Amino acid sequence: MTVAVFDHEGPWTEEDYLALGETSQRVELFDGSLHVTPAPTPRHQRISRKLGNILEAAAEAVGLELLEAVNVRLRPGRVPVPDLVITTPVDLDDPYIEAADVRLVCEIISPGNAATDNVLKMHYYAAAGIEWYLLVEQTTGALRLYQRRGRHYVEHQAVKRGAVLHLNAPVQATIRPEDLVP
Repeated sequence: MTVAVFDHEGPWTEEDYLALGETSQRVELFDGSLHVTPAPTPRHQRISRKLGNILEAAAEAVGLELLEAVNVRLRPGRVPVPDLVITTPVDLDDPYIEAADVRLVCEIISPGNAATDNVLKMHYYAAAGIEWYLLVEQTTGALRLYQRRGRHYVEHQAVKRGAVLHLNAPVQATIRPEDLVP
């Protein structure tokens, strides 16, 4: 991928982005620019797997799908790769999931990337019409659930260790921070 990135001139299009293929880094497209982050840490992946296990059963119970680290097309030229998404049934061979199919998006906040998840992606996901946004603090397991109001999110629920997040939409699930973070 390195040669392809450094030899590229001008803004990146969706076609350029998709031509990169699968990479060992997480590569996202934001308005003509690539945002590249290293592979997630083992802690991050453990949280993702444990949360995914909880959400997958809940999603399947209501005919929805849980997907991990997939391209989500928010609009032309804007393709993030969220940690987890709950979607309507989609074509599993498409290169990306359309934002209109996403019911909940989840990001696990990495210490070096917190601003992207707390500001940039939050704004982009809300503007794209994704109803629910779940943030997980990687070091503490604290959970913050946001619901979209217009083109912005408002906090719906926030919990720390010892408390329980009761997710009632788009799926029914109970999430305890201590079940996610050792």
